[in-house]
Formats: sequence, structure tokens, C-alpha cells
Amino acid sequence: ARDEYFNMPESVGLRLAEQDFYRYLKDCFFITENAVYAIYELDGRYVSALRYEPYKDGFLISALETKPAERMKGFAIRLLMEVLPQISGKVYSHVSKNNVASLAVHEKCGFRIISDQARYLDGSVNSWSFTLCKE
Repeated sequence: ARDEYFNMPESVGLRLAEQDFYRYLKDCFFITENAVYAIYELDGRYVSALRYEPYKDGFLISALETKPAERMKGFAIRLLMEVLPQISGKVYSHVSKNNVASLAVHEKCGFRIISDQARYLDGSVNSWSFTLCKE
């Protein structure tokens, strides 16, 4: 919301960002063949989630998120370790170069940096992110 709707009140920007995300999931993500949204729950409540979808010669983890109050407890690693065996072929992920926590999670799960930039599904390139891969 801060990036896309910076000129609006935070509550309005957040609502618009949530609407954009819902629209993306409904109109793009869930109609993509072999796209998966995985959720890690603890005692019936969401703690971590990820999305992956076809990419190049494998799959791209297009989001790995943990509820802020649940971070630094290993839930992202647990989720990745449960999901990765279900994915055949290479698995890619784009991680911001300054996201030390996410880089550490990926490394613990066997990912290695293969590029100092990220090329997204739409073809755009981000030089602020790494591309990681697990074969």
C-alpha cells in the first residue's frame, strides 16, 4: 500500500492494495495451471503462507510471508520444507537483497543465489532482488 498508494491515507491505501491482491488471485493466480497457494497453520490459525507457479524450467515461489507476530519462529522454514518435496524440478525465488531473514530461510532450505537481479513472470527486472534456485 505504501508503494502503490503513497498519496492516500494509509487505511485507504491498504484497502485498495487488498482489493488489488484479491483481483490478482482471482483473475490471474488461481486460473494459472499448476499454481498453488499453501498455508501453514498452527492450532487452526494462519501463521505462514506461500504461492508458487510455473516459471522457466520449474516453479517460482512468488510469495513467502509469515504473520508479523509469528516471525523468527521457524514457520517459513517448516512450510518450505513441507512444500518443496511436492514440487518437481527446479524451484526459484526472488528475494530482496536487504531481506536478511528471508535470505537465511531460503539458504537453510537449500536455495542458492544464481543471479543478482530478479526477472518476474511479466518480464520486468528488479535489480534490488536476487534470484535464488533450489534444484
